[in-house]
Amino acid sequence: MSENTASLSWSAVSVLVVDDEPGMRAILKKALSKQFAQVDVAGSIEEAEALRKRCHFDLLIVDINLPGRSGIEWHEAFDPSSRRSDVIFMTGYADLDTAIKALRAGASDFILKPFNLDQMMQSVERCIERRLVERQNFALKRDVERRFPVDIIGDAASTLHMKQLITRIAPSPAAVLVEGESGTGKELVARALHQLSKRSGPFVPLNCGAIAPDLLESELFGHVSGAFTGAKKGREGLFRVANNGTLFLDEIGEMPLAMQSSLLRALEQKAIRPVGAEREVQVDVRIVAATNRNLKEEVEAGRFRRDLYYRLNVLTIDLPPLRDRLDDIPALAHHFTQQLARDMGLEPVSWTHEDIHAMQCYDWPGNIRELRNLMERCLLLGKPPAEHWHELGMDGSLRQPSVDLSTVSLASSEPESLDALLDDEPEHAEKILSSDEGRSFDAGCGCYPSDWSLKDVEKAHILQVVDAMQGNKSAAARQLGVARKTLERKFKEWAEESETDYRD
Repeated sequence: MSENTASLSWSAVSVLVVDDEPGMRAILKKALSKQFAQVDVAGSIEEAEALRKRCHFDLLIVDINLPGRSGIEWHEAFDPSSRRSDVIFMTGYADLDTAIKALRAGASDFILKPFNLDQMMQSVERCIERRLVERQNFALKRDVERRFPVDIIGDAASTLHMKQLITRIAPSPAAVLVEGESGTGKELVARALHQLSKRSGPFVPLNCGAIAPDLLESELFGHVSGAFTGAKKGREGLFRVANNGTLFLDEIGEMPLAMQSSLLRALEQKAIRPVGAEREVQVDVRIVAATNRNLKEEVEAGRFRRDLYYRLNVLTIDLPPLRDRLDDIPALAHHFTQQLARDMGLEPVSWTHEDIHAMQCYDWPGNIRELRNLMERCLLLGKPPAEHWHELGMDGSLRQPSVDLSTVSLASSEPESLDALLDDEPEHAEKILSSDEGRSFDAGCGCYPSDWSLKDVEKAHILQVVDAMQGNKSAAARQLGVARKTLERKFKEWAEESETDYRD
């Protein structure tokens, strides 16, 4: 590993050298300071323990033969309940028994004096690389249940613009603010930014609204042993876990004002101070923040710091709600259906035109999360979306598409369509003929009047298609792109409505 590469990878690693020889302390500190942002030295175990209580160290380089307590007797450093450091022992005596005791105590390596610096740096590199792998594994373990592909589905104009924006800004180290309603896929965008950034560290997500305010500082910055009541052992914060990677702060608008000040300092200084520690630790973290609130309004209301808002709002991605990207629904529904069917061991299904049309007529207050939920429910119940919505009585919540009905042509060019309506639904037809709608309807031109309701247009269209198929409802259902069961349900509804109108 080159010196430049090592410096980048090890920028958030801290080292403590414990040796009673001033010359050895000076040599090691000078050599290690080229690689690490924080290198401290101590001449005894007592001095080293005092430092360790105030600050976390990833690596301890300890001489065994020290005045007072020897390195092997430094039991606090090897306490299983608080041990968070690797230990390299040094000794000038080639005593096999001592080496065995050191390794049994939990030492990561054992080096004999005198040694050259290359030998020491190789041992340090092995320990630190192992530490970085542990951090990566911790991040992956913490995130394993939230893993999902970062492909952004859809070809709507707003979606294509969003993809182009993500591709353009991903390589930048600048902070990104992702705004959008709940369920629009803010974390998916954050993951895409991380993946396209080619950063070597992990993607670490944190929901700021899910952590108690008094624990958020420790969660982000970490703490040392004894920093507060109950802190029996030290903890690395997520900033250090995400070093050289991306830290995703979801629901940033929920962060308390006091914590916002600490976050602002960390972003400006590119350094953090663990709770209870006396010194800062340098970190290289790209911040992606997300919110479903209007942060400008939060700033004006005094609930969010103006300076932090400007620090996070270097680059902004505004995610459109699903109701504004309805053209993406067919692709999203297909993606979720295939994915869920595979995960649940079910046969993949394809939704009909009626189902897609119903989904595109819905406002989706829960956005993409609600769509995925519907696909999962329909697969488990074995019912297509349109039928499931009807059984729940949600037909009324479907909005009418903005279509000029005066230009919608009938599927069949048969001029006898109104006669077919009279034969099948005499009561309903009589109502239409006696109204202004009936007088404005020109059967010969094959068009519907602009003031008809969508329900009447649907009914007239279905009846004409059934008539064109000479009463064959199965063929009519195929022509309409719906299930025959759906068609039967429509006729039953119309019959019940006709009986009600007749009684009235």
